Amino acid sequence: MEMVNSMVKEKPVVIFSKSSCCMSHSIKSLICGFGANPTVYELDRIPNGQQIERALVQQLGCQPSVPAVFIGQKFVGGEKQVMSLHVQNQLIPWLMDAGAIWI
Repeated sequence: MEMVNSMVKEKPVVIFSKSSCCMSHSIKSLICGFGANPTVYELDRIPNGQQIERALVQQLGCQPSVPAVFIGQKFVGGEKQVMSLHVQNQLIPWLMDAGAIWI
């Protein structure tokens, strides 16, 4: 888990993704659509991606493992949690509080 924490440290928005995952693509598009520039780690394209994916599943309970979204160094969850924030008009305030967007 320390590896994941170091990857999200001091970054407003981090998305752990896989390049072939359509839900990951949708969440990245949604967040970028608000003007945020998330740090994206494509787990199928980085050397330690399987190890990171194991940590996300075992220690954070991510099922499925991607997308896994952190906003302001806080674990938000996957696509259902991000979409829930969006539908409840809470996603923009979270992004603003994290310094990911300015309106």
